[in-house]
Amino acid sequence: MIDPMQDELTALIAKDLGIGEVPAEKQKEIIAQFGEVALKAATIAIAEKIAEDKRAEFVKLAEAGDASALQAFLDREVPEHEAIAKAAVTEEVKRFKDFQSTGADQVNA
Repeated sequence: MIDPMQDELTALIAKDLGIGEVPAEKQKEIIAQFGEVALKAATIAIAEKIAEDKRAEFVKLAEAGDASALQAFLDREVPEHEAIAKAAVTEEVKRFKDFQSTGADQVNA
């Protein structure tokens, strides 16, 4: 049941990234690498919005891996954290596409 959902999600992400024509295994590799970059970008964007005196608490919660405590903290300290994360991921998609088009232009030159 999960595999078809994962395949559908992978196809949607591949389409968004513009890598739909790349072989499936390579798509998965690119998406995994992109996911790491996007997660880091989202985390940094959110962390920048946390008051300096609350950042140690954020790090402690993140390192502890308690998702519900971290969610409660972010809801309280950065109510717009979901929008910030989405914007950061959107920006990473744009950078990826810009990089792709620049690389294709250089190859075709």
